[in-house]
This record gives sequence, structure tokens and C-alpha cells, in this order.
Amino acid sequence: MTQARYAKLLSANDTGETGGHQAGILVPKTDAELLAFFPFLDPAVKNPDAWIWCEDEFGKKWKLRYIYYNNKIHVAGGTRNEYRITWMTEYLRLNSAKAGDSVVLEATEEPDEYKIKIIKRNSQILGGLPQVIKLTGWRRVH
Repeated sequence: MTQARYAKLLSANDTGETGGHQAGILVPKTDAELLAFFPFLDPAVKNPDAWIWCEDEFGKKWKLRYIYYNNKIHVAGGTRNEYRITWMTEYLRLNSAKAGDSVVLEATEEPDEYKIKIIKRNSQILGGLPQVIKLTGWRRVH
């Protein structure tokens, strides 16, 4: 059975090229299929999170944090209502990820475990799959 895969086009903010401090890669809360790809986070809990393990193509395992920052719902004056994947900085740096590259996450048969890799901007093929025509944010890779 083919496992689900998603690719995220990396922005300069995602890779740290802007010098700003961003709290991880944004996961759009409007994409139910993408949210279902990741562990369930209970919105009734303030800032629920889950640790996910991602194995790169060299066999190294990376511990990443999937979090729903939802203090806007739980705290008067709260401002955040967004899903993010954090703890990615070292992985992105060691793989020389730049704006325009993509990070690909593929589900495995184990819950909360994924495969991860960086596809460089110049790649004509995304993981052995047909050429991607439109590069914006997250997309399902078939």
C-alpha cells in the first residue's frame, strides 16, 4: 500500500534566511486531509502537541514537534490559532535547505512516524514522481 506523502515549499522564513525567529513551519488549519495526515491534537486542550519521528534518507531519526497553538481560543487576548511543526531548524540547516526547496513527509505504517527528505528547488522530479507544476505551500504528492 502506498503511504500518503505531503510536500511543503519552503519559504525564506521557514529556512531562517530572513534572520527572523519563526515558531516552525505552518500547517494550514483549513486543509482537513493534511491535518488528518498528522496525529490528532485536541482543540479543547490549550496548545496540544505531539512528538513525531522522521527518518531521513540516511537513516537518521529526527524528533519534531507538531503543535496546535490555540491560545486565541483559551486565553483572553490570546493571538495564536495555528498548527506548526517545530524543532526543524537543525534538520533544515544540515540539509542546506533554502527558500524554494521542498520538505517531503511520508507516512509510514507506524503511528507518528514519517520519512523526511529535502528536494532541492532545481529538481525536475519530486521523489521519483511526475514534475510538479505549481509550487505553493503544502501539497499532496501522489
